[in-house]
Formats: sequence, structure tokens, C-alpha cells
Amino acid sequence: MLRRKVLKTTLYLLATYSLSTCLVWAAEGIISKVPDSTGKYCHLKFPAIREETLSSTRPALKDPKEGDIVDYYGACDYDPLGKEEIQRQKLFLQRERNNYIHGDQ
Repeated sequence: MLRRKVLKTTLYLLATYSLSTCLVWAAEGIISKVPDSTGKYCHLKFPAIREETLSSTRPALKDPKEGDIVDYYGACDYDPLGKEEIQRQKLFLQRERNNYIHGDQ
């Protein structure tokens, strides 16, 4: 009986820890973060910003399941929702729309 109680408690704690770790990653929005040998630069993967939130005061990332993933190599402290990334994605959408209008698909 005692063994079963210890096992249940251990499983509960393990599940709680795993869930909290997943929530921290989800809060950051970063899918993967791999530093280079110097630790100064990282290869990051994160979801693109939802188009309808690009101009809002609270931009939000897309669901990673949508498959619109940004592949970034640069500073390890790069913010997927920072001003630089918002501007980059706005420019990308603008170019994409211009290409569509002019028939350069």
C-alpha cells in the first residue's frame, strides 16, 4: 500500500514538473534554441506572428501546428515578439502581397 502511494506521488510530481516546463517554453514561444560553440549565437525556431496582431500593442504567435515557423540564426536573446521581428514580418507580408498583385508568384 505504501509503495503504491509513493508511486502515485512520484508520478504526480513528475507530471506537474513536465507540464510546467512545457508552459514555460510555450510562454516564450520558442520551439527550439540551439547555441553555437561560443554561446553568443543561437539557431532559433519559433512560430510566425499572427498577421491580425502584427499592428496591435499585443502581437501573438501563431500555433506551431500551423507550420508557419521562423528559422532564425542570431543573438540568443532574440525576442520572437520584439520590434525587430514585427518589422521583419510586416515587410515580408508586404513583399508577398506585392508579388501576388503583380503576378510574380
